[in-house]
Amino acid sequence: MEIVKNIKKNEVIDFTKEVTYLENQIVSKTIVQDKQKSITIFSFDKGQEISTHKSSGDAIIQVIDGEALITVDGVEHILKKGMSIVMENGLPHSVYAKEKFKMILTVVFKYE
Repeated sequence: MEIVKNIKKNEVIDFTKEVTYLENQIVSKTIVQDKQKSITIFSFDKGQEISTHKSSGDAIIQVIDGEALITVDGVEHILKKGMSIVMENGLPHSVYAKEKFKMILTVVFKYE
């Protein structure tokens, strides 16, 4: 069973090149998805956003290019390339592209 999909294996890759910027769009590429975890690479054009929502799993955002405004439970955080934030499950959060940016989103779900 293949766990990691949609990406080259056994060679060095640059995650920033796995998704391209498209005008007025958010682009995503899921590389892992199952009942326990999800890993998705995103690109956001400037001004694009994911509105406030909640996740049933703990989430980690790693910014790999550009700059984003991440709001978690009403608190705003500016993340630049190389910065990350860990968000507890159940907390309202949103993502806004202050400029073009790319991120890796990892979500870990409770699995019984």
